[in-house]
Amino acid sequence: MTAGEKILEIEDLRVHFPVRGGIFRRAVGACKAIDGVTLCLRKGQTLGLVGESGCGKSTLAKSVVKLLEPTSGTIRFGNKEGIAGESETNFRKSVQMVFQDPAESLNSRMTVGTIIGEPLDIHQVGDPKERRNRVIQLLKQVGLPENAIKRYPFEFSGGQRQRIGIARALALNPELLVLDEPVSALDVSVQSQVLNLLMDLQAELGLTYLLIAHDLAVVKHVSDMIAVMYLGKVVEMGPTQEIYENPAHAYTKALISAVPVPDPTRKRDRILIPGDVPSPINPPKGCAFGSRMNSPKYEQSIGRELEVKQLCEGHWVLDCPCCVGS
Repeated sequence: MTAGEKILEIEDLRVHFPVRGGIFRRAVGACKAIDGVTLCLRKGQTLGLVGESGCGKSTLAKSVVKLLEPTSGTIRFGNKEGIAGESETNFRKSVQMVFQDPAESLNSRMTVGTIIGEPLDIHQVGDPKERRNRVIQLLKQVGLPENAIKRYPFEFSGGQRQRIGIARALALNPELLVLDEPVSALDVSVQSQVLNLLMDLQAELGLTYLLIAHDLAVVKHVSDMIAVMYLGKVVEMGPTQEIYENPAHAYTKALISAVPVPDPTRKRDRILIPGDVPSPINPPKGCAFGSRMNSPKYEQSIGRELEVKQLCEGHWVLDCPCCVGS
């Protein structure tokens, strides 16, 4: 796969979970965690997916790595759609995930060497000696000493444990890494170390990242493209610099206004968002964000099918009367 070629395509993806009730626990509704997401990611790029907790970011990540089965829509890796049999094995080699909390995603009863080497054992890569050498190589790549191979995860700090998780994800030489809030559980000083490591590995190995985060400062630091999610939908997407300099959707503007400015002499007008993200089980009849912000144009959005509008090359926004152009 050549640089710049499409590596991941998501088209009209929907993930709905049944809501059950009554004596017989029958489905009485649906929780629309993902509701019509379309994305494209090219080889070598980093796409940052941002939004508040409860917007569907982690559900989308788990759908991409096949930990959740979509209700409808398509996910294509390269030019392949769906996985079965031998192709599933190849998919697992090509797409890996780094989870949010390394303390939860690493088995505390297994040594670091066993954890990192497990994918090699499952896929029967090389002989035992070659697998051990590969584990040592991976430890060095993520900045950990060789003697870590015999130690256990609880003997390491949070940042070191996340490095172990990254090493495990790299074991099979994947093309795409899905990073689900990889630094949110770490101290600020450690966050920068892990982010710089990810950027160095991307440059060295030609990796592609789908980065899930709610910290726009982190996303700006590492991403080529940004997609903003709200209540299961992508409301705006474009190049990082374009999104920061010319945000079009009211929700994007509110998120960017919350990013701290390093210059103490410069002030930024903060846009406060009241309340919480609406329930995906019983969403508003019109624009979900317009309803939350009590927009005077909310009534215009009720019953209206919102379309995606292109503002300039690569910059798209969900065209809503409440949130765009006001």
